[in-house]
Amino acid sequence: MAEYLSPGVYVEEFDSGPAPMQGVGTSTAGFVGLAEKGPVIGAPVFVTSAADFNRKFGGYLQKSEFGEYRYLAHAVTHFFTNGGARAFVMRVAPPDAKSAKISCGDQLSFHAKNPGAWGNAVVVTLSPASKAKTQVLAEGGEAVYVFKSTVDFHVGDVVVLENGREKEYNRISAMEGSNVTMEKPFEAAKVVDTALLPQVTVRSCEMSVEVRCGETVEAYENASFNITIPNFIEKLMSKSELVDVTAADSSEAIDPLDLVRLAVDTEKETVKLQLSGGANGTATSLTDGDFIGEDKGPGARTGIQAFLDNSDVSLMAVPGIVAPNVQLSLVAHCENLGSRFAVLDMPRDAKSVTDIMNHRNIVDSDYCAMYHPWLQVFDPLDKRDTFIPPSGSVLGIFARSDNTRGVHKAPANETVTNCTGLSVTYNTAEQDMLNPNGVNLIRRFPGQGIRVWGARTASSKPLWKYVNVRRLFIFLEESIKANTNWVVFEPNDELLWIRVRRTIEVFLEGVWKSGALAGSTAADAFFVNIGSATMTKDDIDNGRLICVIGVAPVKPAEFVIFRLTQKTGE
Repeated sequence: MAEYLSPGVYVEEFDSGPAPMQGVGTSTAGFVGLAEKGPVIGAPVFVTSAADFNRKFGGYLQKSEFGEYRYLAHAVTHFFTNGGARAFVMRVAPPDAKSAKISCGDQLSFHAKNPGAWGNAVVVTLSPASKAKTQVLAEGGEAVYVFKSTVDFHVGDVVVLENGREKEYNRISAMEGSNVTMEKPFEAAKVVDTALLPQVTVRSCEMSVEVRCGETVEAYENASFNITIPNFIEKLMSKSELVDVTAADSSEAIDPLDLVRLAVDTEKETVKLQLSGGANGTATSLTDGDFIGEDKGPGARTGIQAFLDNSDVSLMAVPGIVAPNVQLSLVAHCENLGSRFAVLDMPRDAKSVTDIMNHRNIVDSDYCAMYHPWLQVFDPLDKRDTFIPPSGSVLGIFARSDNTRGVHKAPANETVTNCTGLSVTYNTAEQDMLNPNGVNLIRRFPGQGIRVWGARTASSKPLWKYVNVRRLFIFLEESIKANTNWVVFEPNDELLWIRVRRTIEVFLEGVWKSGALAGSTAADAFFVNIGSATMTKDDIDNGRLICVIGVAPVKPAEFVIFRLTQKTGE
């Protein structure tokens, strides 16, 4: 407690308890699919626009080369066009895709960061550089020399003694103050030069590295082959987005750039290296397992499994991939996590109600929804209209609806932007058969454009038949989970129960006021129970705090019925 000595007025700050609960984001999408470039192993990559996607993953893919696997770029582009703002992307590549590379003997090699023909456009330029240069003031014994300055010199550095055009290479084996021990004595007639403007100098041997691919340029200064120092070329270039580097110092004391020149048979001072051998692979070699991915632990996951390393994504799609194994794996992924919702595409050639229902019946889950038909858009690559799967656009509409109205608003009766037509036009009678069975159609209405005209999950459970209800519960569960970590290890007593109940009640009251919960009063909209009615003595003894929460979600006005009658004068 503060000590008060002088009479006066004191102002103090105090901790009022846990901060009010904040709702988690619901509009971040996750995509899996083929791309021109980008990592195929590890965590998904964050993108914030179509241009950002193009920079990191390349542009549209050729139909002739990639066929029905080419839709990722279209889906991500239309996600942002329709209102999305945040997405994570995981690239899939054919098993026979190869990374471009070039090797300069045993000392140096560059590999494209990831597989694909894109790597064949990578050019690496090497030029001589030195981070340190000084003069020798005296000889201190056999192979020991007194340097004027040892700043930026390190044990293991290859150095060159220069006297005009004469050069002699050596390596530093030990340093103590200004005394530097070389691997062998210099053979030059003149080593010591104390002149104000010396003619004889010693400098370190490094190189400057420039990596260029299209408009992307990376520059690394004073790259060394000395593995023990921070600017070792592998360490220095470890953050490159274009190449991986493998380097090995020569046992012979020689300028590493000379070794590169020797390996590529050039005498030019600046060496340019063009990577080659990169290949996109064949789309026909892809299997369902490539999209499902493998779980080889953190940082080594692929496909859908890579999103286990991500906690931001709440919406997911594998655009255009309608293989049952892939879609079932995506849904299982969302169900197991309990924090994600999947949007599934129907096969493009499924046109009849029977064909659509055959595909619809592969899954029964309230963690996904199916949309059809495919959308007609302009393909900038082929310069003509084409059809793309709707999942990317639908996820953008999800995000747009969440950000403008809230997650409780059904993402339906929303216009599909940048879409000129549909692969199939369905009528009301056909929708009457499909909608109750959980198929959300996209339809064109005269004067109203093309709209998403359904908000059903792919679930047979009546309580979970609406997309917005399931996503509202995901939002509530994840928000409560994210904002109650402060409860862990607190004394499990009545005081804690009161604090927890009040914290959640305040949050739910805000949700109710936003229109997400039904009821004319807060008591009608939700309840929060915690205490002896929810926990036994055994629960408390075993460290369990159990809180029971009930909410009344709003349902969409799916069937709007106006009943008209005649008004008579009687």
